[in-house]
Amino acid sequence: MDSRTFAKGDHARRSFIGGSDARIIMGDDDLALLRLWKEKRGEIEPHDLSKNLLVQLGTVTEQLNKHWFEINTGQVIIDAQQRIFHPVHRWMGATLDGRVSQTGALFEAKFMLPWNFSEEAAADKHMAQLQHNMWVIASRSAVLSIITGGGKWVEIKVQADPLYQHLLLTAEKKFWRCVQSGEPPVLFNIETPRPRLAAVKVVDMSGSNHWAELAATYLRTREAHGEHEFAKAELKKLIPEDAKEASGHWIKAKRSKSGAISFEAQSTELGHAPVQ
Repeated sequence: MDSRTFAKGDHARRSFIGGSDARIIMGDDDLALLRLWKEKRGEIEPHDLSKNLLVQLGTVTEQLNKHWFEINTGQVIIDAQQRIFHPVHRWMGATLDGRVSQTGALFEAKFMLPWNFSEEAAADKHMAQLQHNMWVIASRSAVLSIITGGGKWVEIKVQADPLYQHLLLTAEKKFWRCVQSGEPPVLFNIETPRPRLAAVKVVDMSGSNHWAELAATYLRTREAHGEHEFAKAELKKLIPEDAKEASGHWIKAKRSKSGAISFEAQSTELGHAPVQ
């Protein structure tokens, strides 16, 4: 784990931005961002995480997490607790939970509470840390290995996101300049990319009333929708290529500057909403 008790020698973390720092920099808590800035400048001491139960649960279950991942996947974790710095941006670092020997993927071990647990929320929560650490070690993928307090183990695979990593690097550069200059940082408000999770569930929606209502509407309008789309396609074929507008039988077609054709019902009874 990247967040842990600051033992002797861990104050070296002030000299670089780590994965857990990336979560704060890309987050929405301006007070946490300001505190991190003060910590990096040496103006205040880091939080004493020895009394944070969740952090300590993550620390003591990390070895179990690694072992559980290995016996369930047949893969081997290497480089546990290695501290690595980016070859160009030396102020970017990562303290690794490990790497997957067979694939080179980043390995991150987490402990999470079972209340309202979801894979989407877990990946979203740790995305900045994963993308930061993948960038530091030049890995194209990561595995998030999670043990929950409910006795559940979950493996989530996340791919490197070049666009998000570019935005992450930009935000971290600005933050680091603020650390060096003394100018207080501001939130960057960058949206977290949605993880591509494997679709493995088969769900019975027969108990949902809203699903039933929409399903009935879908079945009732399916044939009419098909006829509507067919008519639009055929009408477009009839419009001369040099025509800006075409009308007749209570239908008007308009060609936009980009060449797209939209239709408008001219009948008062049908209304005047344009049809794309």
